[in-house]
Amino acid sequence: MSYTIGLDFGSNSVRALIARCADGKELASAVENYPSGEQGILLDPNDVHLARQRPQDWLDGLQSTILSALAEAKQSDPDFSAEKVVGIGVDGTGSSPLPVDAENRSLSAHAQFCNNLAAQCWLWKDHTSHEEATTITKVSREKYPQYVAKCGNTYSSEWWWSKIWHCKKVAPEVFEAAYSWVELSDWVPSVLAGVKDPTKIQRQVCAAGHKAFYADDWGGLPGKDFLSEFDPALADLRDRLYEKAYDASHPAGKLCPEWAERLGLPEGITIAMGAMDVHYGAIGCGIEEGVLVKVIGTSTCDCAVVSADKKVPDIPGICGIVKGAILPGYYGVEAGQSAVGDIFKWWVEGVCKGSADLHRELTEEATRLRPAESGLLALDWNNGNRTILVDQRLTGLVLGQTLHTSRAEIYRALIEATAFGARMILERIESYGVPVQRIVCAGGIAEKNSLLMQIYADVTGREMQIARSSQACALGSAVSAAVAAGIHADFATAQKAMAGVKSTTYRPNPKAAETYNQLFQLYRKVHDNFGGQEATDLGRVMKELLSLREQAAKG
Repeated sequence: MSYTIGLDFGSNSVRALIARCADGKELASAVENYPSGEQGILLDPNDVHLARQRPQDWLDGLQSTILSALAEAKQSDPDFSAEKVVGIGVDGTGSSPLPVDAENRSLSAHAQFCNNLAAQCWLWKDHTSHEEATTITKVSREKYPQYVAKCGNTYSSEWWWSKIWHCKKVAPEVFEAAYSWVELSDWVPSVLAGVKDPTKIQRQVCAAGHKAFYADDWGGLPGKDFLSEFDPALADLRDRLYEKAYDASHPAGKLCPEWAERLGLPEGITIAMGAMDVHYGAIGCGIEEGVLVKVIGTSTCDCAVVSADKKVPDIPGICGIVKGAILPGYYGVEAGQSAVGDIFKWWVEGVCKGSADLHRELTEEATRLRPAESGLLALDWNNGNRTILVDQRLTGLVLGQTLHTSRAEIYRALIEATAFGARMILERIESYGVPVQRIVCAGGIAEKNSLLMQIYADVTGREMQIARSSQACALGSAVSAAVAAGIHADFATAQKAMAGVKSTTYRPNPKAAETYNQLFQLYRKVHDNFGGQEATDLGRVMKELLSLREQAAKG
C-alpha cells in the first residue's frame, strides 16, 4: 500500500490529508488555523480592500499538520508508516503572490520587512489594486486584446499583475527589495523541494494562465512592451520570473533533506505541481467534461473542462480559459463569486454578533420560509463581483425590508442571492458552448447546509451532487501526488480510484423552481442595472416583490 499527502492552504487555515492511493481512503487529517492577524488574515483598519497573509504561518502550519496527521494515521491503521508515503500535493488560494529574495525566502522573513504589510503575501481577496486592474483592462482592450480575451475581457484586482504593480506604487521599498514574486501554491512546493533560486521554481499553468496572462500561444508571460505600458520596472521584473509554466502532469520537485527530516518523511519523494485550491478541488470531485464543480467556501469557484481537441470561444466575464489548467489535455474554464460563506459570516457573526449556534438557529428558521415569502431580494456583491461583471468595487444590497423583516429572512435572502449569482455564471458559460450535464459541489457549506443546497437546486433547476470527500481540495492534491509519483498512470485512472460523489443529492422542487424563476428575473434586472450593464426602470421591482410575497403567503 502507498499513500500520499494533500496540503490545502485556505484563507484561514492549512489542512493536511493522508489518502490511500489504491482507493482514496482518508486515513487521517489535521487542520491548523493561521495565528496571525484576524483569523489568519492581516488587515488594515484604514483600507477595507486590504487582505494579506504571513508566509511563515504556512510553513509552521504545514509542519504541525503533517506531523499530527502522520501520528493519527498510524493509530487508525497499524499497517501505515511514514515510509509508505510516496508523494505530497499542494494547493492554495490564488492569485496570492508574495515577494521573495534572491534565495527564495519570503521578504517578510527579513527583520526590516517582518511587519510591513506589503512584504507579506497579497491574499486573493486583497482588492487594493482596483485602479491598476482598471488600467490594465483598458490598455489590454485597446492594444493587446489577445491577452485579456482569455480571461473574460476584464482584468481583476484579485490577480497577479495588478497587485504587483500596486506594490510598486505604494511600497516601492518592498518592490525594489524583492528579487522575484511567487504564487503561494508555487512557493510552498518550491520550499519543500529546497529550491533556492526563484527562477528555478516549477510554476503552474493554472495561476499563470488564469491570473497572469500566460499562454504558450504568445511565448509565455506577456511581453515587455506590454508591461512597459504600465511601468518599466514590471518589464524588468519579467526576466526574474519564469519562461515556462506546466500542467499537473509535471512534478514540482523532490522532498529535500531538510524538510524530510522536519516532517519525518522519506527524502526524495515526489512533490506534485502546485495548483490553485479550487482546481485540485475539482479533481478531488472527479471532474470530467460535462461536469461543473462548485467549490463553496468563503468564496465560490466554478470549474469546468473541455477537451483540448475542441475549440472553446472566449467567454466574457469569466476568470479564464487556459489550456492545461485543472486537467492535463483539457482547457480549464474558471468562474466564481467573490463572497459566499463570507456573506453569511458577515451577517451572522458581524452584524448579529452570533456564533455557530446562531448559524444553525437562523438556518432552521429560514428553512421554514417559502420562496419569496420574505419579500426580499439581495445582491451577492459584499466583496465585489468576480463573475460575470468582474468589478470588485460593487457592493451588496438588500431590497424589500420592512419593520417586520427578521434576521432569518435576511439570512435566507443572502443565500438566495448567492444562488442567483451562481445561475448567472451557469447560464453564461453554457451560452458559449461549455457543456454542463452534472453539477458536483464541495466544501464545508455544501456538506453541512442542506437549505443552501436545496435553494441552489431550485434556483438553477439542476440536481446538486455532493463530493464524496469533505476535503475535496486536499484530496485533489493527494490525487495529483499519486499521479506524479507514478502510482496511477493518469488523472482519469487516479480519479476513478480515489474520488467520487455521495449518494446524497438535491433535486429541484418544481413549485419552488417556478417561484425562483420569477425572482431571478427581478434579480437579473437589479444585477444588470446596478452592475452598469443597462439602465432600465426599477420602479416596479419592489411592487413585484410584494406581489410574490402575497402569493407565497397564500401558499
